[in-house]
This record gives sequence, structure tokens and C-alpha cells, in this order.
Amino acid sequence: MVVGDVFKALADPTRRALLDELQERSGQTLYELVTRLITRHGSTSSRQAVSQHLDVLERAGLVRTRREGRYKFHDLDTSPLRAITDRWRLDPEPPPPGANP
Repeated sequence: MVVGDVFKALADPTRRALLDELQERSGQTLYELVTRLITRHGSTSSRQAVSQHLDVLERAGLVRTRREGRYKFHDLDTSPLRAITDRWRLDPEPPPPGANP
């Protein structure tokens, strides 16, 4: 996982909507995600386009896929976001003058 891949993945509004849907309910199939994008976000993306978006999210490490029989389920993985938040994490407030660190 490269941090730049995470930024690229997050740059697209359809991919952010997919992450929102997986945050709400992880473990969805492509069909379920396409249906939710259409009904909840007014998306006009085809199944193929959504599949390509999921591939970008998977390459960035934000989505994990698993097969069960003939179904492929998509799960949210927020661990790549930690590298971003750790990079710009604010240090706790400095101790007051004269305090032992």
C-alpha cells in the first residue's frame, strides 16, 4: 500500500460513496453496492464502472474482498487511513513550563 494510492482512491466521489456504503454495512456484493449507489446517491455508474472503482479501492488497501461460493463480498478496511492520520497527527499539548516531561 502506498499513501499516494490512498489519496488517489479517495479523490473520486463514487469511490467515497462506496466507502460510505461499506462503512454503514460491510460485506456487500457488487450487485448490492450498485443498487445502493443508484438508490441512495443517484449514481448512473454501470456494474463494470463500480467494479473498476472497487479495484482501485482494493489496490489502495481500503477494500478487502472475499469469496464465498460464487459470491464475492467487499469489506471496508480503514487501516491505510492510519498512515495518513499518523503523518499529520497533532502532538499533545506541550507540558507547562517547569513541568517534568
